[in-house]
Amino acid sequence: MVSMYLSSMLFLLSGSLSCLVLSLLCLKSGQAWFIEWELLSLNSSSIVMTLILDWMSFMFLGFVMFISSMVLYYSGEYMHGDSNMNRFMYLVLAFVMSMGFLIISPNLISILLGWDGLGLVSYALVIYYQNEKSANAGMLTALSNRVGDVAILLAISLFFSCGGWNFLFYVENMSIIGSGGLLCGLVVLAAMTKSAQIPFSAWLPAAMAAPTPVSALVHSSTLVTAGVYLLIRFSPALEGRLSQTVLLLLSSLTMFMAGLGANFEYDLKKIIALSTLSQLGVMMSILSLGYADLAFFHLLAHALFKALLFMCAGAVIHSVKDYQDIRMMGGLVYHMPLTGMCMNLANLALCGTPFLAGFYSKDMILEVAFMSPINLVSFLLYALATGLTVCYTMRLVYYSLSGDFNLGNLYSISDEGKIMTNPMMGLSVGAVFGGATLAWLIFPCPYMICMSPVFKMLALIVSVIGGVLGYLLNLNAVNYNLNSLKYYNSVVFSGSMWFMPFLSTYGASKNFLGSGETYQSVGDMGWSEYYGGQGIYSFIMSSSKILQVFQDNSMKIYMLSFLLWVIVLVFVVV
Repeated sequence: MVSMYLSSMLFLLSGSLSCLVLSLLCLKSGQAWFIEWELLSLNSSSIVMTLILDWMSFMFLGFVMFISSMVLYYSGEYMHGDSNMNRFMYLVLAFVMSMGFLIISPNLISILLGWDGLGLVSYALVIYYQNEKSANAGMLTALSNRVGDVAILLAISLFFSCGGWNFLFYVENMSIIGSGGLLCGLVVLAAMTKSAQIPFSAWLPAAMAAPTPVSALVHSSTLVTAGVYLLIRFSPALEGRLSQTVLLLLSSLTMFMAGLGANFEYDLKKIIALSTLSQLGVMMSILSLGYADLAFFHLLAHALFKALLFMCAGAVIHSVKDYQDIRMMGGLVYHMPLTGMCMNLANLALCGTPFLAGFYSKDMILEVAFMSPINLVSFLLYALATGLTVCYTMRLVYYSLSGDFNLGNLYSISDEGKIMTNPMMGLSVGAVFGGATLAWLIFPCPYMICMSPVFKMLALIVSVIGGVLGYLLNLNAVNYNLNSLKYYNSVVFSGSMWFMPFLSTYGASKNFLGSGETYQSVGDMGWSEYYGGQGIYSFIMSSSKILQVFQDNSMKIYMLSFLLWVIVLVFVVV
């Protein structure tokens, strides 16, 4: 019997190759297929199902299926001891199906099905390990994404004024639609929740409670990039809008905030999650400058090396007996040379090292951004975020791969698992050659970039400075003063994503829960009880006791009441 992880891998890999071949054919011929069929016709109103199959959807679908196939094969060993392994596989396949549905839908209603499917299945995967931490992370993920779902629903209702929901027909002429500005704002809001931009960033690191193969798929190439992909499709409608300016500022801040937070984090998976958040900020910011093709290029290149980085992290965590604190690792490159090589490769691609996958997209994005008429704040945020990326990468390398060995005496760390290392090798090829191949395919006409030598070298300069600082700052001896206590407030602010996890959870619920408690104590259990149920009950009970006294067969009460009646009659007659 063929194992489910193997059959799933073969199925998705064949689908991926088919999609990539079709994408190349569409690129060569310039064709696209728009498929529409009618499900129901009622009094001249038609309910139709539409699909868009062009080079972009085929290519993205091919990448998603390729990474999914590698992740499912990898899960065969990572989730080996799990009693519900088949359920896990089905959930991941449902996730891939939802993402595929979102990619090929040009219709806002059918997009909502894929969009909501992603949210629902991601919630089920985040709470896969059933404990309180996972439940909290799952609720934060689900509720943050519900904001985007509501924005999509409102956008669907506003599309009534267009006469149809196939947004591809209207994005070019959105300016003539009366509610076009509001419509673009709602789509941008939905994309920001799914792609975890400020102020919805807290859910992405929290979602690391899911198993590592899920992180490799969900938080590198599918769920978090759904918002970016939606905005790529909507990009012509954003030109000259206020939402475009707001998106540039918020995405630049997200890029900087995530890079800063990763330098203070010690959880291996959360460092990589914050790295993903930083790269999502890069995609969103270049998208807001009007370069949707560059955002799509970086989306695909980033998916390859980030999935590889998560897989390497999973192999390390699996090998060191489920520790995730990087301070408990160190010197792993001597014990896990293959994993160390793949991890370094992914890290170098992330930093934009020349001729790896990240270089082609990231370097072009930075140069195009520096050429664009952006303000000084955005320019500084771009430069600082680039330096911080290399800084936290070198810090991660120092703590986990090089440095002193910090595990216990009894350990068994090696690269023995073939099922886990084979997909890592497959993605390593993508991390090396993916960027150059995509650059040749997507950009038949190269961008004309003309800058002064200082600006041309700026990305390289800040990267070198960031890398040197990231490595040297961690070489402090044990007997040095602990500077994190001296600057405690700054460290907490920077390391906690600018208090966003607290604001998203306790900050959002504190006032409502406090008001509810006051209303319950003063209203429900206070005056409304006094004048309501309990008050009426007490009054009736006390009155019934008085009546009970009168109804007792007591001669004294009878004679007393007779006397009272006589006195009343005498007064009435007189």
